[in-house]
Amino acid sequence: MVFDQLRIISILPKLFEYMKYQRQRERMVQEQLVARGINKREVLGAMYQVPRHLFVDEAFVMRAYGDHPLPIGEKQTISQPFMVAYMIEALRLNKNFRVLEIGTGSGYQTAILAEICEKVFSVERIKSLAQKAHRLLEQLGYHNFQILVDDGSKGWLEKAPFDGIIVSAAAPRIPPLLCEQLNEGGRLIIPVGDERSQTLRLIYKEGGEILEEEKFNCSFVKLIGEFGWDK
Repeated sequence: MVFDQLRIISILPKLFEYMKYQRQRERMVQEQLVARGINKREVLGAMYQVPRHLFVDEAFVMRAYGDHPLPIGEKQTISQPFMVAYMIEALRLNKNFRVLEIGTGSGYQTAILAEICEKVFSVERIKSLAQKAHRLLEQLGYHNFQILVDDGSKGWLEKAPFDGIIVSAAAPRIPPLLCEQLNEGGRLIIPVGDERSQTLRLIYKEGGEILEEEKFNCSFVKLIGEFGWDK
């Protein structure tokens, strides 16, 4: 009896911590996503499931579920929760899709995609971020992803075509190789503009043609690479 009581006492801090972050995720989903029109069940479920606080530096854990991006080191950021949800929902993904992510970053968006899709291929330019994200994703039990350290503006030709492509950095123009790597019926979402302000653009591939739709203004870190910005 005493042993059971001691065991219960020992796990109480972890239980309280789990419930605390669970409540924060619930508020994030309801107040930041549902309230702004995000309604795809798979996206909301993934955003509720993935522990965002594990993907930020310890100094920012208390702000992990706030309505803003956060720095993750190497002059990169983890995107605002709404932006992650909006971009993923716009791709209209399903469990059979193969998706390309440009900009692994902390791995948070990779985890959201892995909850929804069959396979996630992610390209990250910065080796230290890619390695850290890979370790964390594996620790959390994700196995349906691959990370490549390379120039994301060129995509991942060996794994193409993709049903969806999501770019988490801003380009001065739409990288042509990304459009070429889209499957028929596939979608690409990317911020395009100058260094200070961009417009989120949704690209469709229908009947072999590339169609484009502008969404809203946004601000992302720069996409560095051959078809992005110079380093």
